[in-house]
Amino acid sequence: MNQITWDDFEKVDIRVGKIIEALDFPEARKPAYKLKIDFGSPIGIKQSSVQAVGAHTKEELLGSLVCCVVNFPSKQIGSFASEVLTLGFRNNAGDGWILIEPKKVFVDLGSKLA
Repeated sequence: MNQITWDDFEKVDIRVGKIIEALDFPEARKPAYKLKIDFGSPIGIKQSSVQAVGAHTKEELLGSLVCCVVNFPSKQIGSFASEVLTLGFRNNAGDGWILIEPKKVFVDLGSKLA
Protein backbone atom coordinates (compact mmCIF):
# COMPACT_ATOMS: atom_id res chain seq x y z
CA MET A 1 0.00 0.00 0.00
CA ASN A 2 1.29 3.43 -0.95
CA GLN A 3 1.24 5.95 1.84
CA ILE A 4 0.36 9.57 1.29
CA THR A 5 1.20 12.54 3.44
CA TRP A 6 -1.28 14.61 5.41
CA ASP A 7 -0.64 17.41 2.92
CA ASP A 8 -1.67 15.05 0.08
CA PHE A 9 -4.93 14.19 1.87
CA GLU A 10 -5.73 17.85 2.50
CA LYS A 11 -5.65 18.46 -1.27
CA VAL A 12 -8.59 16.08 -1.81
CA ASP A 13 -11.84 18.05 -1.49
CA ILE A 14 -14.61 15.60 -0.50
CA ARG A 15 -18.08 17.12 -0.13
CA VAL A 16 -21.57 15.87 0.62
CA GLY A 17 -24.22 16.40 -2.04
CA LYS A 18 -27.80 15.39 -2.74
CA ILE A 19 -28.74 13.50 -5.91
CA ILE A 20 -31.46 15.51 -7.67
CA GLU A 21 -31.53 13.55 -10.94
CA ALA A 22 -30.60 9.98 -11.89
CA LEU A 23 -30.78 8.86 -15.53
CA ASP A 24 -29.73 5.79 -17.49
CA PHE A 25 -26.45 6.13 -19.39
CA PRO A 26 -26.77 3.60 -22.24
CA GLU A 27 -23.83 5.12 -24.17
CA ALA A 28 -21.34 4.20 -21.41
CA ARG A 29 -19.09 1.16 -22.02
CA LYS A 30 -19.98 -0.25 -18.58
CA PRO A 31 -23.48 -0.01 -17.09
CA ALA A 32 -23.78 3.42 -15.48
CA TYR A 33 -26.09 6.23 -14.45
CA LYS A 34 -25.82 9.96 -15.09
CA LEU A 35 -26.36 11.90 -11.87
CA LYS A 36 -27.00 15.56 -11.10
CA ILE A 37 -25.83 16.33 -7.59
CA ASP A 38 -26.62 19.49 -5.61
CA PHE A 39 -23.77 20.66 -3.37
CA GLY A 40 -25.43 23.94 -2.36
CA SER A 41 -23.65 27.27 -2.56
CA PRO A 42 -21.00 28.05 -3.75
CA ILE A 43 -20.35 24.76 -5.63
CA GLY A 44 -23.86 24.36 -7.04
CA ILE A 45 -25.07 21.47 -9.18
CA LYS A 46 -22.52 19.12 -10.75
CA GLN A 47 -22.91 15.98 -12.82
CA SER A 48 -21.29 12.59 -12.35
CA SER A 49 -21.26 9.23 -14.09
CA VAL A 50 -21.44 6.29 -11.68
CA GLN A 51 -21.18 2.58 -12.35
CA ALA A 52 -23.78 1.79 -9.70
CA VAL A 53 -26.18 -0.19 -11.93
CA GLY A 54 -26.95 -3.48 -10.17
CA ALA A 55 -26.13 -2.08 -6.74
CA HIS A 56 -28.63 0.80 -6.79
CA THR A 57 -31.74 1.73 -8.73
CA LYS A 58 -32.27 5.22 -10.10
CA GLU A 59 -35.31 5.58 -7.84
CA GLU A 60 -33.29 4.60 -4.77
CA LEU A 61 -30.54 7.10 -5.61
CA LEU A 62 -32.88 10.04 -6.15
CA GLY A 63 -32.76 12.24 -3.04
CA SER A 64 -29.84 10.32 -1.52
CA LEU A 65 -26.83 12.02 0.00
CA VAL A 66 -23.47 11.04 -1.47
CA CYS A 67 -19.80 11.84 -0.91
CA CYS A 68 -17.87 13.18 -3.91
CA VAL A 69 -14.43 14.47 -4.77
CA VAL A 70 -15.17 17.90 -6.24
CA ASN A 71 -11.69 19.09 -7.17
CA PHE A 72 -10.68 16.59 -9.86
CA PRO A 73 -10.71 17.76 -13.47
CA SER A 74 -13.78 16.75 -15.48
CA LYS A 75 -13.63 13.34 -17.15
CA GLN A 76 -15.18 13.03 -20.59
CA ILE A 77 -17.20 9.82 -20.95
CA GLY A 78 -18.55 9.79 -24.49
CA SER A 79 -20.59 12.96 -24.86
CA PHE A 80 -20.97 13.33 -21.07
CA ALA A 81 -18.62 15.35 -18.84
CA SER A 82 -18.39 13.82 -15.37
CA GLU A 83 -17.50 16.80 -13.16
CA VAL A 84 -17.13 15.08 -9.77
CA LEU A 85 -16.06 11.62 -8.59
CA THR A 86 -18.86 9.97 -6.63
CA LEU A 87 -17.27 7.68 -4.03
CA GLY A 88 -18.20 4.07 -3.46
CA PHE A 89 -16.99 0.52 -2.96
CA ARG A 90 -17.00 -2.42 -5.39
CA ASN A 91 -20.07 -4.59 -4.80
CA ASN A 92 -18.78 -8.09 -4.07
CA ALA A 93 -22.35 -9.44 -4.15
CA GLY A 94 -22.93 -8.49 -7.80
CA ASP A 95 -22.64 -5.68 -10.29
CA GLY A 96 -22.02 -2.01 -9.72
CA TRP A 97 -20.50 0.09 -6.99
CA ILE A 98 -22.11 0.67 -3.61
CA LEU A 99 -22.09 4.43 -3.12
CA ILE A 100 -21.08 6.00 0.17
CA GLU A 101 -24.39 7.38 1.43
CA PRO A 102 -24.29 9.30 4.71
CA LYS A 103 -27.45 8.17 6.51
CA LYS A 104 -27.53 10.46 9.51
CA VAL A 105 -25.85 13.62 8.38
CA PHE A 106 -26.90 16.87 9.95
CA VAL A 107 -24.72 19.08 7.79
CA ASP A 108 -25.32 21.53 5.00
CA LEU A 109 -25.01 20.41 1.39
CA GLY A 110 -21.47 21.06 0.26
CA SER A 111 -19.96 20.44 3.69
CA LYS A 112 -16.35 19.31 3.43
CA LEU A 113 -15.06 16.06 4.88
CA ALA A 114 -12.27 16.90 7.32
